Amino acid sequence: MTKRTYQPSKRKRATTHGFLVRSATATGKKILQARRRKGRAQLTVKKAR
Repeated sequence: MTKRTYQPSKRKRATTHGFLVRSATATGKKILQARRRKGRAQLTVKKAR
């Protein structure tokens, strides 16, 4: 049997979709801006512990 596609890892999630990654690029900043405009309670994924 092969493994399922989604193998969760909090660190990987944070380094791929985290706040610092989003803020680093122009398109990421646009994403954050759009989510703020929409009034999202959570802008990005939660911090990895």
